[in-house]
Amino acid sequence: MPNSIIPQDQDGKNIFNAISAFFRVFMIGKLLRQCNAQKEKGVPVLDIFKYKLCNIFSGRSMYMQQRTGSYRESFSKNTFYRFLNNAKINWLRFSSLLSKKVADAIEPLTSDDRINAFVVDDSLFERTSCKKTELGSRVFDHTTMRYRKGYRLMTLGWTDGNTFLPVNSCLLASSRERNIIGPKLHFDGRSLASKRRALAQSKGTDVMIELLKNAQSAGHHADYVLFDTWFSSPAQLIVVKSLGLDSIAMIKKSSRVFYEYEGTMLSLNKIYGICKKRRGRSKYLLSVNVMIGKDQKIPAKIVCVRNKKKKNDWIAFICTNPNLAEEEIIRIYGKRWQIEVFFKTCKSYLNLVGECHSLSYDALTAHVAIVFTRYLMMAYEQRCNEDNRTLGEIFFFLSDELADITFGESFQIILNVMLDSIYAVFRPTEEQMNVFIEIFVGRLPEYLRNFLVKCAMAA
Repeated sequence: MPNSIIPQDQDGKNIFNAISAFFRVFMIGKLLRQCNAQKEKGVPVLDIFKYKLCNIFSGRSMYMQQRTGSYRESFSKNTFYRFLNNAKINWLRFSSLLSKKVADAIEPLTSDDRINAFVVDDSLFERTSCKKTELGSRVFDHTTMRYRKGYRLMTLGWTDGNTFLPVNSCLLASSRERNIIGPKLHFDGRSLASKRRALAQSKGTDVMIELLKNAQSAGHHADYVLFDTWFSSPAQLIVVKSLGLDSIAMIKKSSRVFYEYEGTMLSLNKIYGICKKRRGRSKYLLSVNVMIGKDQKIPAKIVCVRNKKKKNDWIAFICTNPNLAEEEIIRIYGKRWQIEVFFKTCKSYLNLVGECHSLSYDALTAHVAIVFTRYLMMAYEQRCNEDNRTLGEIFFFLSDELADITFGESFQIILNVMLDSIYAVFRPTEEQMNVFIEIFVGRLPEYLRNFLVKCAMAA
């Protein structure tokens, strides 16, 4: 990397050293070459990638650096944008491979019986205007329950209960032609660019399965897949089971979805109504074993708990491993909350939405992958600074591993952040979200925390 971008202040040097060490430990250059990111001549791709990764910590965009005369890189802005617009780079594969390397570095720090999980969710990637943005669409925002302009950022993450790692993602346009506002470019159907755009216009449930398959092909493994009501149809649970993964999900109280209970197909409300509930201060109200599916059926367990937001309301979870204890189902599902913190951190501190104004779908995909790389670096740095087991073999044997999420913590998260309507998205109030972000940022190394706070204030 050119010496011209090495910062002069101490915090900046610490960040530069941390990024350089991250690149060296996880062999970022080799991963980029495996994903078709290479140049035969000219500026090395690794220099451009490292500049883009570091740019968030400088507090100025490339445009402002050029306007103020502080831009002293060896490549022009045209070279930079050609890199982002390159349709041949497989960013989905890059994110999956890098997150696998980081997960491999973290997994030895925990015991073998620790339950790891994939987490799937989407978040609004908003654009102020989509008339010239490729595949820009009117997409439904589950938070505001309104249509907004932009994309839905479908994300698959991995967690061991303490550290969350983004694995891969897809910017979803609308699957309906009438909701697509921006232009649609056509490529050879055999090319990566065409496949990337076809995936972007697929249904969210299909994209979720594709992301899981990509994660598995990169070597990722987990015990469960966690997701909310938007992906918890019986058909989706069966497809996830066919991948060798069990699911734990919150389910809707829909009158059109049926489960086989004692030989009869019943809706969730019917099952809840005819079954005897547990009394007193039980940790759950009801637990029943059911069969899901029509032609192909698999066993599952439904667990109902009280909703503290409404005294007479309840929440239901389903697990495709009926042998798992009810308390464990609730506790493990609490790990899903980490992806909400991830989205808030990326948007508030890593400039996920506001940094890239490109009109190319390839450039937006590259930008998301680079933001994910920033988060992976911070998550790894946070774990190294917090977990004594990273300091050497003696500490590994003498120190206790970082605690997994407890049942009490999981139960409190699930019940305290429920919305008034069961059909709304599982999310907290703005005040609660800010508390979670403050905790996350407060546990980062000081030099990273100082820069992120400066960036947030500048934004």
